Amino acid sequence: MTLAHTTLLRTLRPTVAPRPCGVWCPLPRRYVHPGEFQPFVPPSPSSLGKPTPAKTYTRTRKWLRRLVYASIATGVIYGIDRQFYASSLTRTARTFSLGLLVAIDYKVNFRPHPPLASSITAVHARNAERLSDLLRHNGGLYLKMGQAIAMQSAILPPEFQQMFSRMFDDAPQNDWKDVEKVIREDFGKSPEEVFGVSFDGAPGKGVMERKARASASVAQVHWARLQDGREVAIKIQKREIIQQLAWDLWAFKVVTYIYSKLFDIPFYSLVPYISERLSLETDFENEATNSETMARLVAGEPRLRDRVYIPKVFRELSSKRVMTAEWVEGVRLWDKDSITRTWRGGWRQGSPGCHGTPLDPPKSKSVPQPPQIANLKPERNHWKGQNNRGGLGLSLKDVMTTMVDLFSAQMFLFGWVHCDPHPGNIFIRRKPSGQPELVLIDHGLYIHMEPGFRHQYARFWKALLTFDNGTLGEIAKGWGVNNADIFASATLMRPYRGGDMSTRRGIEGLSKSERAERHYEMQQAARKAVREILGDESKWPRELIFIGRNLRIVQANNQFLGSPVNRVKITGMWASRALVDAPDLPLAEKIRNLGRHVVFRMVLFTSDIFFWFTKIRQWLRLGGGMEDDIEAQMQNMAKDLGVELNQNVFEG
Repeated sequence: MTLAHTTLLRTLRPTVAPRPCGVWCPLPRRYVHPGEFQPFVPPSPSSLGKPTPAKTYTRTRKWLRRLVYASIATGVIYGIDRQFYASSLTRTARTFSLGLLVAIDYKVNFRPHPPLASSITAVHARNAERLSDLLRHNGGLYLKMGQAIAMQSAILPPEFQQMFSRMFDDAPQNDWKDVEKVIREDFGKSPEEVFGVSFDGAPGKGVMERKARASASVAQVHWARLQDGREVAIKIQKREIIQQLAWDLWAFKVVTYIYSKLFDIPFYSLVPYISERLSLETDFENEATNSETMARLVAGEPRLRDRVYIPKVFRELSSKRVMTAEWVEGVRLWDKDSITRTWRGGWRQGSPGCHGTPLDPPKSKSVPQPPQIANLKPERNHWKGQNNRGGLGLSLKDVMTTMVDLFSAQMFLFGWVHCDPHPGNIFIRRKPSGQPELVLIDHGLYIHMEPGFRHQYARFWKALLTFDNGTLGEIAKGWGVNNADIFASATLMRPYRGGDMSTRRGIEGLSKSERAERHYEMQQAARKAVREILGDESKWPRELIFIGRNLRIVQANNQFLGSPVNRVKITGMWASRALVDAPDLPLAEKIRNLGRHVVFRMVLFTSDIFFWFTKIRQWLRLGGGMEDDIEAQMQNMAKDLGVELNQNVFEG
């Protein structure tokens, strides 16, 4: 019997209840409607409606498959890119994505009151940090580009100046296995066979250090002693550079094109020339040619030949990616204390390797030498005396005069200009006579000035120093420059007041909102100043990009050493004298230029008065040197143009 039947019988059965007397009596009957309960039967198919199909998750599986395929494809591409293309595709993708992000950020927030930032300064700061991360992540040629921009970073906002000042740190060096691969690929032989060295101390062989003595963005330098006893610096290009070069330059061109259009600054036409120079810098055969050319030019100039030295290049041990040159011992330009401290190397003795001075002092036969000394480069500090307290004992004025003379001769006389004269590329040595000798290395980045342009540039410098506004305007107009005063100031690295200058509007007493408006106006003025300097792109001499770089670095070197020389006067004198000495000018014109040169020397006397005034003030500790004054004046003038100059270019 089922539960339903039992329930139904209980319902129909009469119910009894006890009476008070204890007798059970039946209660009134309870009737149930016969249709209230129905038998349990399954529903008919027609009453259930249309059947619902079972879930198959087809779309989900399709998108999951796509995700898996995309991940696998990305992984394969990344692996191939890293293995065979030195991560060129990854670096380019990273560049484009960050470039797009920065462009959108500036397009949205470059206004007096940015909607997504607290101020324009905050926008600059975060984008400078993004760019810094990109350059360091990508490395290689990107660091070289960063260094190139760093030398001109004065025209950028302070946040970018601070970021670019870190571009001069040493780059990480490659492992020895990568170095060995480059040598084998270029020479078809092992390093031991190419250079005649041994790494296990085999007799009759030379030695070479596997660890680099210096590492830069494009190459690293290893020390070696050849079989014949010559010590050499072997500069080896990093293996990934040749694979990354084309992609990096292409990315540079695309990003520059987009930004020039986006921000209306006409500098894209300069990109092909810059790219060509950067590309040549990775060709060590070109660097060897530049080095030999400069050595020949210096040797033929009496005013420089005994003051400047260019290390010899050994062509038989060099290739497109490997350059072997004479090893040079010297003090870096940034080591001011070692240059000036008292000389303790002996009477009529020079520093190691300078003009016949032996690299190492005579060794006493009674003192045995440790056997491992032959396998390492000796540390040559004997000339510093006891406890290394001595130095070269040189005058900073003599050192800096030699430097300004060298680069002025390159610009106005030779027409071959070394465009990377930062302190890391300059060694100072002491000659037996007690005079300084400047050693110039790293000859990868040069520009050539045609005679016509070289003479024009010399006339331009003379016009700057004599306030000859007619000549100045005429030459600047021929170069496509719309504002000669701004360009003159950029050339001199000091304010030029020969023409009309707008008065500076002070920001003291302004509200926070008004200061933001003023800051935005300054940024806009900076962009306008760049457009005025570039003017007609088709006329603008491309060489001026790197000439300006050279001038800026030399000025920074002089300022770093305490402004020991009147840089502007020395440069102007070379410009004027070059118009007399130039072998490619007619004799009549050279005679006229000689008369003008005599007058020019008298005019520059006023520059000497100002220079000695600043020197006396500096000695009395009442102020900085001449370059410090020029820098302060440039800062004030630059604020009129929307540029804030407040970072030393070599701070990093």
